[in-house]
Amino acid sequence: MGFADYGPADGFVVVNAHGELSCRLDVRAAAPIAAAAGVRLISPDRPGIGLSDPSPGRTVLDWADDVEQLLDRLGVERIGVLGWSMGGQYAAGLGYALASRTSRVAIVAGALPLAEEGAIARLGAMDRWCTQISRRCPSLASGWFRGMGLLSRSMPKQFARVLARSVGSTDSEVVENVLDELVEMTGEGLRIPSGVVEDYRAWSRPWGFAPEDLEVPVDVWWGDSDRLVPKEWVSELARRIPKSTLNIGMGGHFFAQLHYKEILDSLAELG
Repeated sequence: MGFADYGPADGFVVVNAHGELSCRLDVRAAAPIAAAAGVRLISPDRPGIGLSDPSPGRTVLDWADDVEQLLDRLGVERIGVLGWSMGGQYAAGLGYALASRTSRVAIVAGALPLAEEGAIARLGAMDRWCTQISRRCPSLASGWFRGMGLLSRSMPKQFARVLARSVGSTDSEVVENVLDELVEMTGEGLRIPSGVVEDYRAWSRPWGFAPEDLEVPVDVWWGDSDRLVPKEWVSELARRIPKSTLNIGMGGHFFAQLHYKEILDSLAELG
């Protein structure tokens, strides 16, 4: 398992679950904020992404087992959890499977369980396409992601700006401010096309638990200009999680980039 480690070594640990088409580097922009807040951010690559070995057929709870082994190896006992976009379900999985060592979970622009009837149809067009092609024709999907990876490496800034335009003006401004970080993150996230295919296949499998089964406190965060995740989606997720709070603020799908301080402060206060 590959992972990034930001912030003070003796800080309260927050485990980051990265988004789709991404990797361990997606939280790097938060490193200075984490350091100021006394938070140590540990951000693992999921299997088949970046530096982590593949694990075909994996589930949300399989990743929780991986993270538990990493925490044991690092000697970390108590954690907060942060998950953005596709990472939201993995953050929920840590809160469920590692409830005894998790103080609080933050889900930013997260999805409902996609194995539930009609859920995939509610995804944004890009995620719906990537999910369906990965499930129905993995070899074709692998070629698609390989092409995206080549484009991101050969014309990185143009690729990032095309991506930004697809998610709206609010996110475009954010992307411009972290363009170099986004280019490196996306290039690394797409480095192993078959791993990206499995990432999309995995997130459409049953979680192994329901949102209603979470017992730890959960903050659900959403930006009011998010064009990829509708308000109804996150409102339903927050309603179904027993000890949850829905937080709506200014921003788009890259909401966390604008609100890392609030999010990390909320996770660290109970540490």
